[in-house]
Amino acid sequence: MVLASVLFLAQIATKEAPFAKEIAAFVASDRKNPPAKGQILFVGSSSFTKWTDVATYFPKHKILNRGFGGSSLTDVIRYQYDIIYPYQPSQIVIYCGENDLAGDVKLPAYEVYHRFTTLYSSIRQHLPTTPVSFISIKPSISRWSMRSKMIATNGWIRELAMNDKSLTFIDVWEAMLDSDRRPKPEIFIEDNLHMNAKGYHIWAPIIEPTLIKQMEPVKTKIGAK
Repeated sequence: MVLASVLFLAQIATKEAPFAKEIAAFVASDRKNPPAKGQILFVGSSSFTKWTDVATYFPKHKILNRGFGGSSLTDVIRYQYDIIYPYQPSQIVIYCGENDLAGDVKLPAYEVYHRFTTLYSSIRQHLPTTPVSFISIKPSISRWSMRSKMIATNGWIRELAMNDKSLTFIDVWEAMLDSDRRPKPEIFIEDNLHMNAKGYHIWAPIIEPTLIKQMEPVKTKIGAK
């Protein structure tokens, strides 16, 4: 009986953590081609993962995308030392929380807010002056039944941002609704969850004004003292 328990615990200990392969791929890529420090870091779930051409939407900014599809806030917290701090970002833009609610129908909205504040507090400890932006949980057709929890979570994070100059709440919810106040069907792909280019074209002009101006490196002439 004791041996069986030991073997069971050993299996748990050796079980691969969620998204370990995706994070390992980021780490390997960074080791081979280290990203420039001081970029604007986009981190979160599949709405960023699938935004593969995000840099073309923000040509005046240097964007580093580290979204990993299906992730929740707990996953971003778990991997923060791999996908946030090594990059020394000039700004952090987060899209996450939707999968937290979808992954557990019993999860209260306040718990998602608590997860965000846990992540935000940790970021503040490591990067006390780095601006952080949170993109509101979006209204998706396939998850429309969860809208009350999404609205509540967005509301609490918006309120937090109102009292913190280093935190910006980016509201994309209203712009994604049609005249009947339901998610616009034309901005989603077939799964009614992930956005197509029309959806990202709605996001971009809302996000762009919140992005900081990045300093260009100072160029010196050869031989200048």
